[in-house]
Amino acid sequence: MSGKLFVIGFGPGSFEHITKRAREAIQESDVIIGYSTYVDLIRELLTDQEVVSTGMTEEVTRAREAVRQAEEEGKKVAVISSGDAGVYGMAGLVYEVLVEKGWTEATGVPIEIVPGISAINSCGAILGAPIMHDACTISLSDHLTPWELIARRIDAAGMADFVIALYNPRSGRRTRQIVEAQRILLQYRSPDTPVGIVKSAFREREHVVVTTLAQMLEHDIGMLTTVIIGNTSTFVYDGKMITPRGYQRKYTLSADEQPLKPHQRLRVENEPWSLEAAEEAEMRPGAAVSIASAPSAPSAHEEKGSESVTLTPPLEGPVASSLADTSTTTATAVLEAPPAAEPKATPLDWAMQALNIANEAKGIVTPQSASPAARTASSFVPEMIFECAVSPGVANKKITPQQMMALAEVAGEKGEMEYTPHHQMILRVPTANPDGITTKLRQLGLILCPIGDVVSVKACDFCDGEKKDGIPFAEELHQKLGGKEMPKELKIGFNGCGMACYGAVKEDIGIVFRKGKFDLFLGAKTVGRNAHAGIPVAEGIPKEEIVSVVERIVMRFKQEAFPNERFHKFFQRVGELEGYAWREPAKAEIENAACGD
Repeated sequence: MSGKLFVIGFGPGSFEHITKRAREAIQESDVIIGYSTYVDLIRELLTDQEVVSTGMTEEVTRAREAVRQAEEEGKKVAVISSGDAGVYGMAGLVYEVLVEKGWTEATGVPIEIVPGISAINSCGAILGAPIMHDACTISLSDHLTPWELIARRIDAAGMADFVIALYNPRSGRRTRQIVEAQRILLQYRSPDTPVGIVKSAFREREHVVVTTLAQMLEHDIGMLTTVIIGNTSTFVYDGKMITPRGYQRKYTLSADEQPLKPHQRLRVENEPWSLEAAEEAEMRPGAAVSIASAPSAPSAHEEKGSESVTLTPPLEGPVASSLADTSTTTATAVLEAPPAAEPKATPLDWAMQALNIANEAKGIVTPQSASPAARTASSFVPEMIFECAVSPGVANKKITPQQMMALAEVAGEKGEMEYTPHHQMILRVPTANPDGITTKLRQLGLILCPIGDVVSVKACDFCDGEKKDGIPFAEELHQKLGGKEMPKELKIGFNGCGMACYGAVKEDIGIVFRKGKFDLFLGAKTVGRNAHAGIPVAEGIPKEEIVSVVERIVMRFKQEAFPNERFHKFFQRVGELEGYAWREPAKAEIENAACGD
């Protein structure tokens, strides 16, 4: 009989969170080896397997016994770990024992590492979404790692603003490590930094506390506890810890006529993690608004079956700022990190002060040693980036020197202007006052439009205004449809003569003014090797009908398209729009390139 080693992570401990492969590997095994508490957690999955259970600090013994039984007795042996076997679990130790014995994968006993849900993931899910940005795990157990090395890692993680998950934070004999970890992190982070403490995640005695870095030691922390410490942008909302995905916030116009509001201009595709603010809030344009009173729960203790949840008071101070008006688009709040606290005297400072007083009484002058520079807690504020599309007009393609200088002045050293093939420039500016920017640019005659999944009208220059008959219709389409939110970006090409030299027929919707009437093209595939022009669905549409026809087509796309569905795929799927039928476009034969690319 040939032996085999399974090193299994069975997750947080509840049967619902044990993977299918972990269950199968346990059933396949002849022997189960593990820490006695972990064996008890999976005992209901066992049938007639031999069980070898040992105490907390006997990991090496368990690894050696597993290798011995697999190699010498030819048994299938499962070494079990809670969470993931490769995260502070048994996988590394089993490999170390195998390496000592000269094992190779080609000739040695087979080994399979079965992954599981680690505590950083299971506890993070319970707390909300604290692990949305760069994070690290640090075990405070100095059983196998010198404390000096652990302390340096905590210091580095604090300085680099990682979200930190502390494993093995405290035991009956190890009580000072969590205190030292708090002291180190307070050098870099505000005392109000959110902290989540989860004990026995997804088990019968699960206990959850959301607190702060300053107050974390006031709560029960033990070996069954994982402590998750937020970074400088983590905040608490309705009892949940949330860490934004990025440090830089982008927002744009949602409709050309509306004043700008950062909490309404966050683009969903860039920041799906941003908070929705209360829609009823009446906020003065350009004013900073605090939403510290949003539904963050006050001190409370709730019992839910055998699960208990404790919430400490929410963070105080300004946690959100936004610009607003009274329009009805989706409101999204941008939260700031808690303010930095004044550094406090340490026990060393007190000791040095007492020594100086004693020396002065004896007439001894104590030389002043150069004290290290104080490291204050971070008062990080996310950077707000306003972005919009800028053009000199629907038909006008000429930017004046005055307009260009104003754009350069608005962009400044930190902003940027990006040229696009869509008769627009994208302006990106770090600012908390977009109203001032938009007012200035509009006064100079520039058109500002939102970017992203919106309608854009791309008109030609009408032969520098000489073929002007179609201009009023292009401008009306821009007024009625430009900037409207869509399931996917939608471009309407508009050309003022049959030459169509600006490529209107290559846009999602193409309109060509010819002989006093309009030709309509739908469903161009704008990208890819099999890109093609739109399907010519109508010729000679009367001038008074073209705008309403296009409006109805756009509204159907808005209402019926799937999220992220391009217009040409939508047209093919529905088969008909306003009486215009989709048909298969002519396919070009594409030969493979000579180079084979």
